[in-house]
Amino acid sequence: MEVVDHETPSLENGKTDKEVEENANVLQFMDSMDAYLTLIHSLSSTLRRGWLELASARHSMGASRVNTVLLDHTSHPAATSLLVTQDEGKVDSGKPHFTLCKWASSSNENSLFGEKQSSQDKLHPQLRHRGSTELYEEKTSSENKASREVDDPVQKERSKSLSMFGTLVSPKLRAAQLSFEAALETLVEIANMRSEMLCAFDQVNMKLAGRKDEK
Repeated sequence: MEVVDHETPSLENGKTDKEVEENANVLQFMDSMDAYLTLIHSLSSTLRRGWLELASARHSMGASRVNTVLLDHTSHPAATSLLVTQDEGKVDSGKPHFTLCKWASSSNENSLFGEKQSSQDKLHPQLRHRGSTELYEEKTSSENKASREVDDPVQKERSKSLSMFGTLVSPKLRAAQLSFEAALETLVEIANMRSEMLCAFDQVNMKLAGRKDEK
């Protein structure tokens, strides 16, 4: 009589599933680290561009018109703030989520410039080799539409913040404002990506510790 061993295949399948999960965790960690380093490089380039634009604006407008003395040092509500919450759907995960709220002084409630949705999307980026062209085009179209809806109040707030430098300001000064604004956005993306990277690293460590305990 032939005896069929049903335990060995199930054990092998269990090991295969565990290896697949471990590989997925390692892949997520490596992808988040790559995205983190890319953002660091992007931040450096954006800041460099912003400082060059500011220097060019000061050269064309004069040092007396672009000076820290002109800044408003009185106490006033911040136009930009940072909201720190727990990752959505994972209250007990301990992983913070950072949301940039820009131009909050605008009377338009939508003047956050879509930062909340944007930062949430960037917190869970798709792996490069798993991207979808149709999904990207649809997302880009919706983001452009939302951007146009809040463009006017945001532009007003930007112009208001530059009014301390005079009525007519150099285009380079406006460009510098946008560059430093983009740098601030990138900093928040870096914070979220670092949170994602550390979470993935903890998952990899937990799997490795579990493997050692089994031995």
